[in-house]
Amino acid sequence: MRLMLSRLTLVLGGAASGKSAFAEGLVRRTGLAPVYLATARAHDDEMRAKLRQHRARRDAAWRTVEAPRDLGPALGSVTAGEVVLLDCATMWLSNHMLAGSDLAGTEAALMAALDACAAPVVVVSNEVGLSVVPENALARAFQRAQGELNQRLAARAGLVVNVIAGLPQVLKGALP
Repeated sequence: MRLMLSRLTLVLGGAASGKSAFAEGLVRRTGLAPVYLATARAHDDEMRAKLRQHRARRDAAWRTVEAPRDLGPALGSVTAGEVVLLDCATMWLSNHMLAGSDLAGTEAALMAALDACAAPVVVVSNEVGLSVVPENALARAFQRAQGELNQRLAARAGLVVNVIAGLPQVLKGALP
């Protein structure tokens, strides 16, 4: 039996919580052709190793699109017979903040692209509101922007799941 996802699913969790693996499982269970929208950049050996680990979990059925900042064209290229895993909104936001992008404009473009996407989309994002308040202004600005982005994504999503220690906790909707 194929899993039917809402138009937008948000999978939240802390670092190394199992959120990406959980989201990949949701996507696989749809039976649709999976598209992986990769937003991370490999800046160092640790990140390269993490990206290799993520790739190793996916088989040849996955179509990977690298889109570190401009998700509109990638989401626009998806067809109704596919399902998208956007991994992750946190890296996408980081890329924009480090580039000095207009966050309001880029977020509006992301929301429009999500609304226009022909396929269901599963967005992975880090929950940053459970940690301490950072000591520097950039980190505080990032924490605030990430929390606000997560709130806006959650408001649009039919299903919101928080993953803790690999275990899903449904915050909105119901697991199909």
